[in-house]
Amino acid sequence: MMNPKNNKTGCLIVVSGPSGTGKSTIVNSVLDTCKELSFSVSATTRPQREGETEGVDYYFVTKEQFQQMIDNNELLEHAEYVGNFYGTPRKAVLDKIDNGLNILLDIEVQGAEQIKRQYPEAVTMFVVPPSWEELERRLINRGTDSMEKIQARLKQAKSEIEKIENYDYIIVNDVLETAISEVISIIATQDYKYDKRINDLTEAYSL
Repeated sequence: MMNPKNNKTGCLIVVSGPSGTGKSTIVNSVLDTCKELSFSVSATTRPQREGETEGVDYYFVTKEQFQQMIDNNELLEHAEYVGNFYGTPRKAVLDKIDNGLNILLDIEVQGAEQIKRQYPEAVTMFVVPPSWEELERRLINRGTDSMEKIQARLKQAKSEIEKIENYDYIIVNDVLETAISEVISIIATQDYKYDKRINDLTEAYSL
């Protein structure tokens, strides 16, 4: 439902892709640049990593708490990824969109599919490194997972990349600064689409 005080609803922007592609680094840089964007913090059952902040990077919850959120229909989307669960709190996202704010989601491929089914107008971007070898190198150099976990992530990545055709845009993260600029440019163009501008013109031109 559109906020009666606002002539337009916000845009739901999804950035997704396999683990190790650098999508979270891109998202953080975009948010630093585009102050008008609002970030949706996901809930996850995975352990908190060094340097991560509760409520900023993720809401860290137990599997029991996560299941309760599912049962209460509190999640816009949710997915399992390599033994851990991730989900987007529903109310916070929909309230912001209703008030005309553009929301940026950094979510897993399973979750992105759910979002697109519910909200076909969502803008989706798929982030990939320039090659399979580069993806493997990045996962190893990250130094946060065992080789067993890395192999699981690579297996998952293969099935995710096969779904790349379902996305609106593809971001090849070879040079980080270029990838960041591409995402910012895509987001900027959304405000010029017909459905975002027509409400402003209807009254002015008596359309």
